[in-house]
Amino acid sequence: MKFPNDADGDALRSLYKDGVDFKKPQSVDFFVAVPDQVTGKKLSQVLKEEGFNCFVEEDDETEEWACCCSKRMQLNYNELIKIQTKLDNLSKPHGGYSDGWGVLVD
Repeated sequence: MKFPNDADGDALRSLYKDGVDFKKPQSVDFFVAVPDQVTGKKLSQVLKEEGFNCFVEEDDETEEWACCCSKRMQLNYNELIKIQTKLDNLSKPHGGYSDGWGVLVD
């Protein structure tokens, strides 16, 4: 399977090498960096209205806040890019930005 040569392509390549089944939907976690907890909670409501399951958390080490959103989907490069762009656009008015994604591998 071929993937683009960028961070998202590298992540997909790694998942593929780890044996993740790309034909089955996976729970993908998307991270949106936010300035603080209050902003995160406001943005979380916006993202929930867009169909994301979200919660807000603070990183223990960096003390930075993030809105963590999950979506069950097939791993597809173009779809991942589209969702990150959407999250970026929805979060910008709140001072946030899309900050990557991940999949928990068994």
